[in-house]
Amino acid sequence: MHADTVVSGGTGAGLVSPPVPVNEPVLSYAPGTPERDAVTKALGELQAQEHEIPLIIGGRQLHTGRLAKCVMPHRHERVLARFHQADPKDVAAAIEAALRAKPAWEAVSWEHRAAVFLKAAELLAGPWRQVLNAATMLNQSKTVHQAEIDAACEMIDFLRYNVRFAADILAQQPANPDSGAWNRLDYRPLEGYVAAITPFNFTSIAGNLAASAAMLGNTVVWKPASTAVWSAYQMMQLFQAAGLPDGVINFVPGAAGEVGPALVGHESLAGVSFTGSTLTFKRIWQDIAAGLDRYRAYPRLVGETGGKNFVFAHPSADVPALVTALVRGAFEYQGQKCSAASRAYVPASLWSEVCERLADLTASLRYGDIEDFGNFMGTVIDRAAFERIGDFVERARAAPEASILAGGGSDDSVGYFVEPTVITTTDPRFVTMEEEIFGPVLTLFKYDDRRVAAALSLCAETSPYGLTGSIFAQDRVAISQMEQALRHAAGNLYINDKPTGAVVGQQPFGGGRASGTNDKAGGAANLLRWLSPRTIKETFGPPVGYEYPYMSGPECRLGK
Repeated sequence: MHADTVVSGGTGAGLVSPPVPVNEPVLSYAPGTPERDAVTKALGELQAQEHEIPLIIGGRQLHTGRLAKCVMPHRHERVLARFHQADPKDVAAAIEAALRAKPAWEAVSWEHRAAVFLKAAELLAGPWRQVLNAATMLNQSKTVHQAEIDAACEMIDFLRYNVRFAADILAQQPANPDSGAWNRLDYRPLEGYVAAITPFNFTSIAGNLAASAAMLGNTVVWKPASTAVWSAYQMMQLFQAAGLPDGVINFVPGAAGEVGPALVGHESLAGVSFTGSTLTFKRIWQDIAAGLDRYRAYPRLVGETGGKNFVFAHPSADVPALVTALVRGAFEYQGQKCSAASRAYVPASLWSEVCERLADLTASLRYGDIEDFGNFMGTVIDRAAFERIGDFVERARAAPEASILAGGGSDDSVGYFVEPTVITTTDPRFVTMEEEIFGPVLTLFKYDDRRVAAALSLCAETSPYGLTGSIFAQDRVAISQMEQALRHAAGNLYINDKPTGAVVGQQPFGGGRASGTNDKAGGAANLLRWLSPRTIKETFGPPVGYEYPYMSGPECRLGK
């Protein structure tokens, strides 16, 4: 579509389509740069006092008095804010606010809805950038680089690209071969409200799950993860600053057991936009299925869930590139990415070199307080994660078929610090090769160079997940064979690159199997899930008699 293309959809006249988006540049934060000074200042300002976070329902702040803490995972005694928690009555009020706001928001033409989010992108690229970055660093223990690519760049990309995707979708209209009629599609939002249930690990995913549905005329009730309320609240304030009307997105943090059932049990639930654990998504699906008769329409379920992502090295792989991808893929943001590398298959011919390089590189990684810009890693999100990851490491330490190649330590005295850890195993079905860990733990398995095909089958069949994976090879025939063998093992496959870092508009993200519904956030396919098209046919010269030509023969006149 060209920049001067006119599109239409919803109500109102068609307007010139939005600018062609480009991905937001990632700032370096190198010493002496203005962005480094700006984020350092924002970090200080956000910590200057303890904040209080309300619910936001129908645009109004609500203080329930049921308070919980937002803490810094790397300094877990330091309270950033206290947030008011919703109960089922508050959720019901948020749903009613969303339903009240729906008619007016739906009636606004898509261009005016889009303008709110384009303005949000501009604010985030400008004065709000370091607010969101600093909030994400402090609340989720992300380094400045990880915060920049998440809270700033990816969120800006979601906002800008989704507007463009919406314009492209609305421009898709049916054929009109008959000049006596006009066929068209009316792209309606879903009937009801959308529940956005968002994760702790990406501020951009949290914001996008709420914003993408709202952009298309839906109204939303947003439950952020309790461990990331501080950054989610900053995002909600950004939307309000951009002109989001009251009630379009309603913000209801709270305990999952209190908020979740009320959020998805209402008869007007139109859809669930979810990122989180596979177990939680399955429970939501089961609860909705069990109560299906209560809903006015079949709710749309869109989920991106767990992963057990692989790196498969062919004997022709470039070892330095492979080891770099393993370190970055497994240990950036402490392995708390749905796409993080968690298991690797290494040929015997490369095993010694890979293990030696990987052990040395892993041992050199600095981790600690994210305000020290020399650190590569921060902490895991909370004590539950700290204990769960530690249990996996201890099981490997105790197992005769596994050993600790690097790392293996942890310390929770100040923050929830887990060393980047590499495990080797002789059992391809060892627990750390099969189960999701969601922490900085990578397990290697050595395979026979002569049995590449068997090892590929093992890689494809081991995990119930199917999110991301990487293959490393210099042999082009091998790359082709590996790509085909692993076709259903990953929704995002990377060749000679780490399995993380999908870019909006370039690599739409999502996987199948137990990894979710593969609706590809960062692409147009995801937006289609929040629309319910209506086909309209208008006939300009309708018939005035019921007879068809076949009825006009002489035998018909004789009544035969």
